[in-house]
Amino acid sequence: MIKQVKHEKAAAAAQKRWPLGALSAAVLLLAVSAVYLCQVNSAEVVARKRELPVYSVERSDNKIAISFDAAWGGDKTKGILDILDEYGVKTTFFLVDTWTQRFPDLVKEIHDRGHEIGNHSTTHPQMSKLSAEQMKKELAVMAQNVEAITGVKPHLFRPPYGDYNNQVVLTAREEGYIPIQWSIDSLDWKNKGAQDMIARATKNVHSGDIVLFHNDAKYILDALPAILKSYQQQGFTVVPISEILLPGETTIDVQGKQHPAATTVPEVY
Repeated sequence: MIKQVKHEKAAAAAQKRWPLGALSAAVLLLAVSAVYLCQVNSAEVVARKRELPVYSVERSDNKIAISFDAAWGGDKTKGILDILDEYGVKTTFFLVDTWTQRFPDLVKEIHDRGHEIGNHSTTHPQMSKLSAEQMKKELAVMAQNVEAITGVKPHLFRPPYGDYNNQVVLTAREEGYIPIQWSIDSLDWKNKGAQDMIARATKNVHSGDIVLFHNDAKYILDALPAILKSYQQQGFTVVPISEILLPGETTIDVQGKQHPAATTVPEVY
């Protein structure tokens, strides 16, 4: 009985504090606020739209690309070039400028043998930690020095460590570059042996894939012939990255796959 009286008093007190009209107004205000917050959050999501490099390309012609990042050693590079020649393959080398300064003759040989050279920065920093001006300098110095050696300015860019954010991607595009990542990672830098590299680089390969290697990987010379032979047996043609990229207007989906602009793909957020 005592509890019932207490409940009745509490209800009466609440009714005095919040008459029916005021309570309805409070509920309406909360509803309007919720809608407003949803709209604001949606606007913020759009503002935070992710800008992605190209990881792979929508293709149906069995063309793939392999790429070599060069930042440190150079002793295996001529061997790689010889193997590529043996299998009739042209590819893309992403060079760091500190590497090009150490090995200018190799830079020239890569170019003279018909391979593509991409920009991998000047000093191999984490680009996402730099200002836009610092990013531009990292791109410009490398490009100038490679152009001085080869006569050709790079137009592809791969951020060191695969590290990027919206500013990195947008700055690279503003400077005339197409940012490139990869869809298949050989993990050759882990030095787990040639068979591990072969397995990682040749399983589940699809048209339009981009494969990542490093020019100084411990087992690259042992694994590369078997990898290229496997691609040929699977019916793939290996070309430089610029040759698998799509011409004209394109779009990139949430997995980083490049599509023709006319293709409907999920919004990138």
